[in-house]
Amino acid sequence: MKLVRFGPQGKERPGILDSAGVVRDVSTLVDDWSGKALDAQSLSQIARLDLSRLPVAAESARLGCPIGMTGKIVCVGLNYADHAAETGFEVPSEPLVFFKSPTALSGPFDSIFVPKTAKAVDWEVELAVVIGATARNVRLEDAASYIAGFAVANDVTDRGWQFERGGQWSKGKSADTFAPLGPWLVTPDELPESLDLRIWLKKNDAIRQDSRTSKLLFSVHQIISHLSEFMTLLPGDVLLTGTPHGVAFNKPQPDYLKDGDVIACGIDGLGSQRCTIQEAGV
Repeated sequence: MKLVRFGPQGKERPGILDSAGVVRDVSTLVDDWSGKALDAQSLSQIARLDLSRLPVAAESARLGCPIGMTGKIVCVGLNYADHAAETGFEVPSEPLVFFKSPTALSGPFDSIFVPKTAKAVDWEVELAVVIGATARNVRLEDAASYIAGFAVANDVTDRGWQFERGGQWSKGKSADTFAPLGPWLVTPDELPESLDLRIWLKKNDAIRQDSRTSKLLFSVHQIISHLSEFMTLLPGDVLLTGTPHGVAFNKPQPDYLKDGDVIACGIDGLGSQRCTIQEAGV
């Protein structure tokens, strides 16, 4: 299934994209795509329903972030060897972990707002994993059963805040709109077990990142098992798995994002985003 949320910002309703690409309103079945609604039993029950009986959303309806407010966004850095090399860092021996504020979540076609003091805003297309069951000390071979679905994410980052404001990565990554997610949350049954998917990003229609998710240094299952050793993962938590080569940082002349730029990114089977950059001015 492809789970969506549609409607005005702050008033989104849960929906499902049917086989014809039509958004069906499932708000009579679930309050939102969050918490218990994302567990395997709930999703299995909904998957058996006749979607044609559900109301159709307006074609003009905005698509928002496909999940409701999450408890946490946990990120893994430097998880592609070519990205570690381009940024000047060594390949980590185990997942490098940091957090991104849940308030950074935004829709896949919403504007990305650049705060007044952010001067080096960069892009990072990533495979996002949404947790569907409470996970503690998960064995590697069991990790797949804790996944509700996958989505496209852009881990937008201000490099000045990240490296020059105390060296705390979460500062550079947590501004409002710095985590566009979607357009859909795709359940695992729609994707190959290998998760060998093309992942790409364009800035102003010029390709900047182009790789495969199979090049992750630490696989999705390894990440879930590793994180659950140190923290409890809850239904609706979002894991960002890292970005491949092609960001602006550490280039001789980094072309950081500015007002009016357009960032498009996508992953095979998970759809694509398109966001315009706007200076927030505050």
